[in-house]
Amino acid sequence: MMLPRLSLIVALLALSGCGGSNDLFLVPNTPMAEQIRVNTRSLEVRDVVLPAYAAEADILVQEADGALRPVPGALWADDPRTGITQALALQLDQGTTATVSAEPWPLFDGPDRSVQVTIDRMVAHAEGNFELGGQFAMISRTGTAREFLRRFSIREPLAGTDPQAVAAALGRALTSLTTEIAGSIAR
Repeated sequence: MMLPRLSLIVALLALSGCGGSNDLFLVPNTPMAEQIRVNTRSLEVRDVVLPAYAAEADILVQEADGALRPVPGALWADDPRTGITQALALQLDQGTTATVSAEPWPLFDGPDRSVQVTIDRMVAHAEGNFELGGQFAMISRTGTAREFLRRFSIREPLAGTDPQAVAAALGRALTSLTTEIAGSIAR
């Protein structure tokens, strides 16, 4: 009886020693400057598609030699796909006249529209800028709204290569993207 309990204690002690000393950083929610009136009642933000390097927990900075290297001791607090999807949904919900939620749509009646964001560049450049690029597709769920596909390329100043600066630049870039998406469906 004592052996299984002792094994459990040893296993728990071993696992507690595995925890790193990484600081965790949230994908920031930087609100839009003003609320935009949009031509849709409800909007679903589909799960954002990220390139493999940006989908990892590491906060990366591209150095002068072109290599993407993790910022030591810093990780994203949430899965980047989830964090970015939730940030876009929250900003669109607060910054537009539509009811907005991330997928899966929580209400019985489906949304009027969905937006699919595909990010193909998400890079903090050590030389001082943050780049966010890709495309978003506006999908009509009712068949009455116009569907379209738009590319975006956003650059924000990067105040440093520390994780706080990278997170702040990402927050500003997502706000710019949210404003572009909202503007594309404005009345």
